[in-house]
Amino acid sequence: MVSGRIAAEVSHSILRGMAESALAKSCLKEAERLMSKNRLFTDAELKEMGARTLDLLLQAIDEGDKKKAKELAERMYREFNHLHDGYMFWVTGLQTYILRNYGIDAVEKAEREAHTIEGKTVFLPPEKNDLRSRVEHAVGSFRGHLQPITIEEDDEKIVVTMKPCGSGERIIQKGGYEAGLAKVKEPHPITWGMKNFPIYCVHCPVMEMLDIEGNGDFGFVHMVHEPIPFGSCHFAFYKDPKNIPQEFYDRIGKKKPSAKK
Repeated sequence: MVSGRIAAEVSHSILRGMAESALAKSCLKEAERLMSKNRLFTDAELKEMGARTLDLLLQAIDEGDKKKAKELAERMYREFNHLHDGYMFWVTGLQTYILRNYGIDAVEKAEREAHTIEGKTVFLPPEKNDLRSRVEHAVGSFRGHLQPITIEEDDEKIVVTMKPCGSGERIIQKGGYEAGLAKVKEPHPITWGMKNFPIYCVHCPVMEMLDIEGNGDFGFVHMVHEPIPFGSCHFAFYKDPKNIPQEFYDRIGKKKPSAKK
């Protein structure tokens, strides 16, 4: 009699568990149905959207899908350019704040510290220090601005030109200074002695100063027009540093190495 009661209880427990399991499955199925009804993306769409564009591009190339590969290449350009410009305006906004609240000397100090750190972490020097390697290394960085580049060489120098300059000139073209970014009104060594100098562009004179202070001379010089908004920037790599005109040193308050005692 006891064993019969135990058997009945076990059977009841099993049946109850089966019922609960069936109910759970039913509830889960209903929840999935409602979720499916309210979802905006399929699992496949979410997976592809989260994938790196580069990985999708390489996959399209491997699969021979030229049309998709071109579309992905253009998408990757737009995505990078969008982020590039966002950081560009972000940095210039911070420079603007420092200038307006602390002055141009504070801007120079901030620029010096920032470029010193990036020179130790991101913008590392090339493995070889010959002129050819330095030009190739620099142009590799310039290409990151995603703008057309022309390169010319004569007996004296190699000149690299971005049309337009991928950062400073494009901020001007995009109306950044009309939107509220600052210009340095008075001449200063980090404006190459120019007035009404776009605040973003002060990093170029600062980097020239750091080059001379750290390496003894220019890596390359910036050939610019005054006022800055007119004409593209040119980056000149002189084959013999002795041929670098004195004016490039004077505008940043530095002495030409040959003139040092």
